Amino acid sequence: MSLSEASWRIRGACSGLDARIFFPNDEDDPLELNANEAKAVCAGCHVRVACLEHALASHERDGVWGGATERERRRIIRQRRRSA
Repeated sequence: MSLSEASWRIRGACSGLDARIFFPNDEDDPLELNANEAKAVCAGCHVRVACLEHALASHERDGVWGGATERERRRIIRQRRRSA
């Protein structure tokens, strides 16, 4: 982990919270609904963009990163490819 990555992770609104919030896995409900608690934390986070960019660059497959679920991140990647 690079120093800059460690820096934004430490300053994240999620720092110190239970990681299970960001990796919802209730099979009875769609992931989008389970992700609401994590998204609420991310909404007020000062390093949300850095977190999201990390997840996009490293192709994080699970969890909520930077306020985006896996499905939302895939959509962002597709949109960026079309724009390039």
